[in-house]
Amino acid sequence: MEITPLGDCAVLVRLTGNFEADPESALEKVLTAQKTLAAAKIPGVIELAPAYTTVALFYDPIRAIEAGAPVEDIFSWFEQRIGDAISNAKNASAHSIPSTTVEIPVCYASEFAFDLDDVARRTDLEPNEVIALHSSTEYRVHCVGFTPGFPFLGGLPPKLATPRRETPRTEIPAGSVGIGGKQTGIYPVKSPGGWNIIGRTPLRLFDPQRNPPVLVRAGDGVRFRPISREEFDQLAKS
Repeated sequence: MEITPLGDCAVLVRLTGNFEADPESALEKVLTAQKTLAAAKIPGVIELAPAYTTVALFYDPIRAIEAGAPVEDIFSWFEQRIGDAISNAKNASAHSIPSTTVEIPVCYASEFAFDLDDVARRTDLEPNEVIALHSSTEYRVHCVGFTPGFPFLGGLPPKLATPRRETPRTEIPAGSVGIGGKQTGIYPVKSPGGWNIIGRTPLRLFDPQRNPPVLVRAGDGVRFRPISREEFDQLAKS
């Protein structure tokens, strides 16, 4: 474990150095650390943000100082408490963190699947085989970011791994489902992007009026369910 400053109001806790070697193990370590630090209730902490191999701990320096952190070295004060919390929680496990498996309906129709034919060509599959393979797997959310609610999903069948587009698009419609390298993901809001778009979901993955505003969280499972164009329209209206 490595603890380093992240600006003047955050600390980065690195739990492992190699995500690619064992993604599931990395996710387990990150979620366990997130759970442990949340339970520790370290004074001044305002947010914990999990990523592939790290947890970022954001804090209010004023509240930390009021709790006893020295003005001249707030980082060391947090470093000590983070280290103590994690080392004292030897039996903590991410498996006890509430999570769920979310079904995402996806329409793979050509009008939504800008790059489905390219993915099929690169993988030496037929488009319907790409769809069948993509929707036959349960994925894990490793982290959420890039844009609000964008889930980075691990577990993509190796056969479907496809490099990102050489030239990113300036605008990807909200709900677009894409493949980027060894991962798949969903664009919750309209944004630029370079992933290969193979379908679209009518679900809103990010809604600031909802609590919580994101549909999925790190650690959740995701399954894609192919739907027709007609069902897409029906769900979009609901």
